[in-house]
Amino acid sequence: MEALKTCVAGCDVGSTTGKALVMGDGEVLGWSIIPCAVRPEMTAEQALGLALREAGLTGKEELSYVVGTGYGRVRIPFADENVSEITCHGLGAFHLNPGDRTLIDIGGQDCKVIRISPQGRVVDFAMNDKCAAGTGRFFEAMSRVLEISLERLSELSLLSRNPAQITSQCSVFAESEVITLLNEGVDIEDIAAGINEAIAARLASLVRKVGVEEEVSVSGGCAKNQGLILALERKLAVPLKPLGMDPQLIGALGAALIAGRRVAEARKEVG
Repeated sequence: MEALKTCVAGCDVGSTTGKALVMGDGEVLGWSIIPCAVRPEMTAEQALGLALREAGLTGKEELSYVVGTGYGRVRIPFADENVSEITCHGLGAFHLNPGDRTLIDIGGQDCKVIRISPQGRVVDFAMNDKCAAGTGRFFEAMSRVLEISLERLSELSLLSRNPAQITSQCSVFAESEVITLLNEGVDIEDIAAGINEAIAARLASLVRKVGVEEEVSVSGGCAKNQGLILALERKLAVPLKPLGMDPQLIGALGAALIAGRRVAEARKEVG
């Protein structure tokens, strides 16, 4: 008879999405990414429920330990512990790519640059949480003005031969710039590329505060924007290494890994 897996979970409740990831004996069994509900508690319950279903588990009682992270971590009712998203993202990225020394996390309403030691510990970080520029919210605002999806914005930017100049760092003023460019007849491909170039420049400035140390990866939903990734590679003059997992799940993965460690530590103490 096959031994039952020891299952743990990480739940990352951010500003715009909730993520949950279930692991069994170090293997990813199921995960989910959902838009945030009205309250963090609801987001957490819904995200974990979907991840449990994908993992083939019937309920939370089958989990040995749960770690919560993200903005809403203190409001996750079933979490045994909550850990900062900086620690969880750093650990998640290092687990997928032990060569990572710099992680750029572009979230819904902030962006972080995390420097990781060869042992996988966070040794330094810089964070922009005072302004929407350089975050998912900024890209959502720009895509609304252009009346296209975020995916389409990325696709169109790759077709540009002459990126537009967008100088405003503020998302409100940048919207006005984009509207002006549209009225002047600038191609939408060039506007999309200009948006990515402007954000890449802002992110590169934040990265340099921490220092660029290869290898470098990007997490968060904006990592799916290939136009942004290419622009950021040019600004930093280093390649960005894919993490091999949906980049929105990196925080939840790190939280699940910490949960697994807690179970292992408890067993050592008992043994």
